[in-house]
Amino acid sequence: MLAQAIKRNLSKEENQRGFTLIELLAVIVILGIIAVIAIPLIGNIVTNSREDADLATARQVYEAARLYVIGEQNGNFVSNTSVTLETLQTNHYIEAGLVLPSTKVALTPATTLVKFTADGILQSVTLTPAPAKVRNGLYTASQIITK
Repeated sequence: MLAQAIKRNLSKEENQRGFTLIELLAVIVILGIIAVIAIPLIGNIVTNSREDADLATARQVYEAARLYVIGEQNGNFVSNTSVTLETLQTNHYIEAGLVLPSTKVALTPATTLVKFTADGILQSVTLTPAPAKVRNGLYTASQIITK
């Protein structure tokens, strides 16, 4: 009698070898739905972080230009003061070889510049080469100061 019970239990276990086709298909469909939702979200996070890194670089150039005018020109902002990246690098207010984070391309020192109004208010920062999402590489004062 004990031998028969053991035999019955063994025969049930032998018939249950794995997952059914429907169970496998259900898991594959669920994983597919998760992938369809997650992949675009991850792509947007990467794009936004690149744009934020470019903006941070523009802010870094602005801060260096502001310190340059205060330190080298005694804070005298003449009418429409412009400071190039080349000037900032020459006077050691910013490191040489500064690159645009989104593309890893070096900024052009002669054409990357910061413009101030006569009363020392930031007008714009122009990065060359231009970041992909910023028209002509021009960042306005509101973009740089508010974020």
